Amino acid sequence: MPQIGWLEILFVVIVAILVLGPKEFPIALKKIGYYVGKIKNTLINFQKDFSSATKDIDLEEEILPKDQKIKEGKDKNG
Repeated sequence: MPQIGWLEILFVVIVAILVLGPKEFPIALKKIGYYVGKIKNTLINFQKDFSSATKDIDLEEEILPKDQKIKEGKDKNG
């Protein structure tokens, strides 16, 4: 993965200030920060839901003995 150095960050900031202007730049940073935060929270919630779902599946496998799972499979298949 490519790394971004301080010089590249400084260049992007200077170009952004020139394009947006000094008055609009802080507003744009706030909006970017807001959307990045929302995306981050969404990903965290998705990860929590996914891990809780996998925990539920693991618990079901631990509770049911292997013989009972085999019997249930035979009953379903007929």
